[in-house]
Amino acid sequence: MYAILVTFRIADDAVATFTDLVRANAAASLADEPGCRRFDVLTDPAAPNDIVLYEIYDDEAAFRAHMQTGHFKAFDAKVGPMVAEKTVRALHLLPSL
Repeated sequence: MYAILVTFRIADDAVATFTDLVRANAAASLADEPGCRRFDVLTDPAAPNDIVLYEIYDDEAAFRAHMQTGHFKAFDAKVGPMVAEKTVRALHLLPSL
């Protein structure tokens, strides 16, 4: 499994709009992408401008396919101006014991 951890810092005036857009992107990813196994949107009530995505894909190819979808490209274009900071980490799940 291939995991992606994305951390966003969103401009103060854009948090509500960004949240709506990222939730729609997550739903489309889960519904329309066979290689997308999990797509969680996380927030910290103490830091409402920080939004974290936790995504799990079958493999790196499935994640790359995700980035080529129409829903991802539309999301990325719309939220670009709202994002003050963004980090992306690719991780591998350790097997369970």
